[in-house]
Amino acid sequence: MPSATQRVLIIGTGGTIAGQASTAADHVGYRAGAVGIEALVAGVPPLASHQLAFEQLAQLDSKDMDFATWRRLALRVQQAMDDSAVGGVVITHGTDTLEETAYLLHRVLRGGKPVVLTAAMRPASSLSPDGPQNLLDAVTVAQTAGACGVVVCLDGRVHRGDRVRKVHSYRVDAFDSPDGVLAWVESGAVRVLQPWLAPLAWGAERLPADTSLWPRVSVLWNAAGEDGALVPLIESLAQREGRRLGLVAAGTGNGTLSSDLERALLQAQARGVPVIRATRCAAGPVLGGGGLRNAGALSVPQARVALLLELLEA
Repeated sequence: MPSATQRVLIIGTGGTIAGQASTAADHVGYRAGAVGIEALVAGVPPLASHQLAFEQLAQLDSKDMDFATWRRLALRVQQAMDDSAVGGVVITHGTDTLEETAYLLHRVLRGGKPVVLTAAMRPASSLSPDGPQNLLDAVTVAQTAGACGVVVCLDGRVHRGDRVRKVHSYRVDAFDSPDGVLAWVESGAVRVLQPWLAPLAWGAERLPADTSLWPRVSVLWNAAGEDGALVPLIESLAQREGRRLGLVAAGTGNGTLSSDLERALLQAQARGVPVIRATRCAAGPVLGGGGLRNAGALSVPQARVALLLELLEA
């Protein structure tokens, strides 16, 4: 918990929480990231009593999140975690790629301070935006005694950064943790259900500044009639780009793949391409492997982040 002299740093990256539409009834035709972090904080009057600092790192629609912004965010958060004047960090983010940003930060950051990502499903301009309460709850979590690690806080729920999933396209309770939430925020108090989890300390400084040095990690989805013909095409593309390649297979059920797709992936693996088998199901781990490494309980986007870091380490 931050001391009386420590502050919570709020970093804005855009997203629906900062979205602006032409009418209060429009929840889909808005411009993401239009409202600056200063205005977002000012729009939550109870935050005035908290010791805060805030800054704008990006103003993206999170569907457009990129490697360069990931690196800048990770480095800035690590800098804050190393700063004795900062007791915790809150990040406002779009919901579309939130689970993979949370997982990236969980993997690369070092330190025991809380890093809380929050977001919204309704724009700031809506008649009843969910962002203000989510932001207040996120600050509450960041100031909770014993809190540490990367978590996601929305709709009163606190999720582990390595387990959270976006499971609905529109509702305000769009996120879930298949193995159960870490905590609840209830009337300004945090009720903890599971142990906090420290980040894994891979090192934000190891993320390349030159985005051309990031590997190409592509996702291939299993579906009826999938024949695996894209596998050699993606290999050829990576070779032309001079980039390292990894493949994530989003399998059906327990990571199952059509015979043709599985054969193509095994052949690529034999040629030295790392392959991870995940599931396109919303919940549940992949058990076994059938010759391909499985993603365990990681979602498809999180498995992709894991493979990106593995290739960067190679």
